[in-house]
Amino acid sequence: MSEAHAARRSQLRDRCAAAGSTAVLVTRPANIRYLAGAAPAGAALLLAPGGPGGPVGDLLLCPRPPAGDLAGGLLTGELRARTLSAAAADAAVEAAGLAAAAGAEQLVVEEHHLSVTRHRAVGAAAPGLRLTDLGRAVEQQRLVKDEQEIAALRIAAEIADQALGELLESILVGRTERHLALELERRLIDHGADGPAFPTSVGTGPHSGLPGHRPSDRRVEEGDFLSVCLGAGYGGYHCELGRTFVIGTTPARWQIELYEVVFAAQRAGREALAPDVPYRDVDRAARQILDAAGYGGGLPVPTGHGVGLEIREDPELSPGAMGKLDACVPVTVEPGVHLPGRGGVRIDDTLVVRPEADGGPELLTITTKELLAL
Repeated sequence: MSEAHAARRSQLRDRCAAAGSTAVLVTRPANIRYLAGAAPAGAALLLAPGGPGGPVGDLLLCPRPPAGDLAGGLLTGELRARTLSAAAADAAVEAAGLAAAAGAEQLVVEEHHLSVTRHRAVGAAAPGLRLTDLGRAVEQQRLVKDEQEIAALRIAAEIADQALGELLESILVGRTERHLALELERRLIDHGADGPAFPTSVGTGPHSGLPGHRPSDRRVEEGDFLSVCLGAGYGGYHCELGRTFVIGTTPARWQIELYEVVFAAQRAGREALAPDVPYRDVDRAARQILDAAGYGGGLPVPTGHGVGLEIREDPELSPGAMGKLDACVPVTVEPGVHLPGRGGVRIDDTLVVRPEADGGPELLTITTKELLAL
């Protein structure tokens, strides 16, 4: 991946170079990892004037001595890792001084990530530098994934599918939501995940279908809906998987009808994924199914979102979202309905946008969406 990281840094540098002698300071951890391949705690990435061959070059500044692959000071290609001169030093502040010493006239920073206090400290470290805003340029660059990134997402999805599939083969009645969530997270680790992509949500009975439900000590009972939402991290990349089941008996008529509506909405959202489709059209495809069935208030905003180095990143698939999908953008489609006091249904997949000529959207999470009685 070293060549890929170098190409990403070059692309970002070229975007900023039109303004003159410019240095770029990246402080958001996910953006650092995207550009450098690693993001030690408290690190900052400096792309100095002159590129990798300049007097300073590309530097990953770390508060503590790097370990592992960084210990030799060389990270990827011509990117070097350097430990800060003092343990209490701020990597962003030290980077500003180095940029000024390298002859930069302008320092482009991620204002959306820096606090006001830290922004002032960066400016004070190099008074001659003009600070300008990078905006969300790196986040936009991260939108379209390369095949190595997508391969990591596929493995993350496979791990999540395996963990959920094994849980469904066990006895569930009488166990608590909290116990099931902990078991799922253990199984993710057992199958090779870096860790859970986010806190696992397990909801039973009246808790089922609630987005982001925090597992409680409620025990699984016969006839309950059981909703599970989990995700795995692998190689720094994150996927999401959500399913709803019925426990121990033939589903009731209202459960079947509700499930069919949510399933139809989720399928419509998945089928809408294609290059050049507006983000809000994907949301509309799913939402109009729920509206027609009388569950218009059941789908929270958004219908889905991007995934990658973070579990929630651009794009957002919501009614007011601006922009259009590109090929090779991984997103979730996750409609749901919750009926207070009764429970509900959520179905959540991670997919990669692909053109029709390549087979349409690529489904990464393949656990069955049939309404199973467990």
